[in-house]
Amino acid sequence: MSRVIHTNRESNFELPVLLQKTMACLDLLGKEFDGYRREIRRLHERLATERFHLAVLGQFKRGKSTLLNALLGAELLPTSVVPLTAIPTFILWGRTMKARVLYLDAHPGEEFSNSSVGELAAFLSQYVTESNNPRNIKGVSHVEVFYPSPLLEQGVVLIDTPGIGSTYQHNTEVTLSFLSQCDAALFLVSADPPVTEVELEFLKAVRAKVTRLFFILNKIDYLSEGERKTLLDFIRNVLRERADVKDDNPIFCISARQGLEARKTGNEDLWKLSGLEEVRSHLIDFLARDKADALNEAVAKKTQDLIADVVMTIRLTIRSLQMPVAELGERLQVFEKKLKEAERERMIIGDLLVAERNRMAEHLEEQADSLRKAAHNHFEKVVHDSLDNKFDENEALEALKNAIPGFFEHELGNISHAFDSRLSDVLRSYQQKVNDLVETIRKTAADIFEIPYLALHTPGGLELGRRPSWVTHRWDANLRLLPENFIDRFLPVKLRRKRLIKRLSDQIRELVTYNVENLRWAMLQSLDEAFRRFRAGLEERLRETIAATRGAVQSARSKRLDQSEAVAPEVARLEKVADELKEIQEKLKELKRGISDAI
Repeated sequence: MSRVIHTNRESNFELPVLLQKTMACLDLLGKEFDGYRREIRRLHERLATERFHLAVLGQFKRGKSTLLNALLGAELLPTSVVPLTAIPTFILWGRTMKARVLYLDAHPGEEFSNSSVGELAAFLSQYVTESNNPRNIKGVSHVEVFYPSPLLEQGVVLIDTPGIGSTYQHNTEVTLSFLSQCDAALFLVSADPPVTEVELEFLKAVRAKVTRLFFILNKIDYLSEGERKTLLDFIRNVLRERADVKDDNPIFCISARQGLEARKTGNEDLWKLSGLEEVRSHLIDFLARDKADALNEAVAKKTQDLIADVVMTIRLTIRSLQMPVAELGERLQVFEKKLKEAERERMIIGDLLVAERNRMAEHLEEQADSLRKAAHNHFEKVVHDSLDNKFDENEALEALKNAIPGFFEHELGNISHAFDSRLSDVLRSYQQKVNDLVETIRKTAADIFEIPYLALHTPGGLELGRRPSWVTHRWDANLRLLPENFIDRFLPVKLRRKRLIKRLSDQIRELVTYNVENLRWAMLQSLDEAFRRFRAGLEERLRETIAATRGAVQSARSKRLDQSEAVAPEVARLEKVADELKEIQEKLKELKRGISDAI
């Protein structure tokens, strides 16, 4: 029999239907199946809320905002002849057009809703342009724009990141930390000039953070065919020699200006000529579909395992219903003893987790201490380099103010990455311990009550992605340098310089302590939250496994004692539910195979 290959759209439709049918079957079962019902609801929610996050990168005047406006078909984002403030913008699908501004501090966000694109763009310009929000004096963290674009409705979230060379130098480090959470990024270049040294340095850092990076050459409408070919060859050579980008990495040639004009006038020929149709169909659609296929396959596989576990629990119930009451009681006692052993093992795992958390906290303290020393040495070098055998207090202060945020953002990124990696390694080993304990409980139940045992293929639940979050910290660079004494003004320049360095060094020590302590405290809170959630999740899984197996047997025993004559109809009902679930399971297998072939 030939097998059907499902397209992405078919799987997007069929998988939620199969999840709904699974839930309908579970609704026919008792409270011992509550854990399975919760898990199916989680999977259904994951399918409904999953998004593809695409960041757009580029230097000032490369045409990022025009590109995004062209893809959306409306001039939502303000454009400017001067750099925009370093405010990231998330563009998401919404039934109605609106914008939301979020702040760095506890200040409540602001919302704007209006049917006019022009008025919405004017609202945004109050927060993301240098002229209306110089150096981000309003303290904006990021902006969210909701727009009913067909592109966004397919699950794509476009992210306009601060341009290279933005008002805040340290924002490059913030951008790099954020990019690792995204699914892909577009790197925008143009002909004026082709590729700068600043872009190349930024590109090297980006390639270490983003797994899927694609290049776009904008403003091709200003070039002849020969000029375009010459420029493409030049850019490829530069990317290969200076950034180690392979020649087979495509560069999409576009005119964002033409694309926007085409969308505004409905000119399909101009839209295709702009090159943006190729970007949309061969890049954005493909990448979003690829991610959706991977998610659908994972959800289908997880649902298969959940159904297998449910069917096993139903078999346990049926076997208990058919067993003599006395024998059922004896086997239940044996099973309860095994569950007490599992409970002791759970407590041991909990104690070990507490010890691991304490070790991680000690490691964090060591990192903080090392960071304090490194920061102090770094900033003292900044002072020495800025003075460079001359006496210019203002220049030294400005150099420090610029260096502090960039240094700490960079170190935050490094520490966070290393910390997350170590935390994942620690928790992964405990996840396996709980997986083994769950399987022991299931296998023990199968052995005691003599039902078929089937090991799970995806224990521990589906790994759920998280929505990228832009996090900006307020690093204290407020130097309160004490003025010179009156007598200092009459000292030789070298001695005045030495005394200035001493005063700056005292200020550096205070600022380093303050900033490192803030970082250490934030990461300690993150550590505690990670362990708390992990432990709660593991304990919930164990409770649900025990509740399902114990509940199935106890429910059957109660029915045998209360209404023994109703056993046969109940067995028949449960058999029917099990058959329906197995039918759903077979459809999931077929769907998963089709998705695998399509990827």
